Amino acid sequence: MRKLLITALVAMTATSAFAEGVKKEDVVDARRAYYTLLGYDMGTLAAMAKGNVDYNADTAKAAAANMMTVANYNAAGLYVPGTSNADLPGKTRALPVIWEDMPGMQAKGKDFYQALVALNEAAGGGRPALGKAVMKLGGTCKACHSHYRAKDF
Repeated sequence: MRKLLITALVAMTATSAFAEGVKKEDVVDARRAYYTLLGYDMGTLAAMAKGNVDYNADTAKAAAANMMTVANYNAAGLYVPGTSNADLPGKTRALPVIWEDMPGMQAKGKDFYQALVALNEAAGGGRPALGKAVMKLGGTCKACHSHYRAKDF
């Protein structure tokens, strides 16, 4: 588990090595796709947790595992300096404060990852367990969005 957490923190560290020869718009597109994938499976889990769709243990476990797979992607290249909404208006909601407060962003990423690990442990354990884990994970999403993401493009 410690190795996974360290990997998650390293993944959130922006490095210029990833930026060489890559267009900033492509970085933003990839970052948005990364979060779209996470959001897709979170939507499935949230609908089950709320009772909007029938709970299915296999579907819940698959969605949680998908999120874990995405979260294990080395996302360092998705946080290239110069890819905020101030740099590319209308393309991203990423606020410049991400690059001004990378340690804070990394701490929120660690919280997200820990909640995602717990979600994977709870996903097949019934709707009540899933609901608690989804709420905890959603709280980590909101905490990051509140500080590092603009409401609108």
